[in-house]
Amino acid sequence: MLRNLLIVGAGGFIGSSLRYISQLAVDKWVLTNFPLGTFVVNIVGCFIIGAFYGLAERGNFLSAELRLFLAVGFCGGFTTFSAFAADSLNLLKTNAPMLMLINVVGSVVLGVFAVYLGIILLRSIL
Repeated sequence: MLRNLLIVGAGGFIGSSLRYISQLAVDKWVLTNFPLGTFVVNIVGCFIIGAFYGLAERGNFLSAELRLFLAVGFCGGFTTFSAFAADSLNLLKTNAPMLMLINVVGSVVLGVFAVYLGIILLRSIL
């Protein structure tokens, strides 16, 4: 368990660091009010996790440890949106389109609401 935790943590460190650098680069080169850096990182992260899952489905291309490092660690650090998108696609693949819809709409709507609620709560306390 500790070994797997360290594998995920190492991938997460690299993914998070790369996300930070990528977002800065995009935001530096493209001036817009739209959060383009985050948007690009999320879409690229979805592509990357899809590629890793595709490799995993093809057989013995990725060991269990490498899948943990790449999909859970790296992609999880790069963007949790990629895991959200992969989970949603898996629901669709298992013939659960209603659960996919609940996951997508619920995550986005409740996520935005939770951010707002957190702001309001801390404003009222501080």
